[in-house]
Amino acid sequence: MAAAPAVAEGPPDGPDADPRIVEMMDAVPGGVLVDANHAVWPALDMEMTVPGAHAGTTFTSVGACPGGRICVFSGRSLTGPSLSWGSCGDHSIPSNFTALSLANARSSGYAQARNGGSVFATAYAGRWANILGAATYVRCVL
Repeated sequence: MAAAPAVAEGPPDGPDADPRIVEMMDAVPGGVLVDANHAVWPALDMEMTVPGAHAGTTFTSVGACPGGRICVFSGRSLTGPSLSWGSCGDHSIPSNFTALSLANARSSGYAQARNGGSVFATAYAGRWANILGAATYVRCVL
């Protein structure tokens, strides 16, 4: 079992969270803030995503990778099972998952499939790439 990413649980108290996310987290207990525009309620299998507050910010999917997320797929060209993350940072790819393609369905920045200092693929916002090596983690940069 993989460790969950570091996220805030319960109503967010920072000014960066979208007010609609804050309102929903106040109304429905058990929410986990993924980023300023995305929260999940694991016990309810529910998630909420709102458009970014910045001008021109939109979330659109890239293949089967949902908008606002970074995904790795076990097959080339975004095929097969996938893992995804909603927050930016360094995310370990479990050793029992072979990542062969990478998608960045976020509205800005880039994601890289890496192993140590080696970069095997880079996907810019709204794009995807096949991974050409044995990636052990994904780095997301805003």
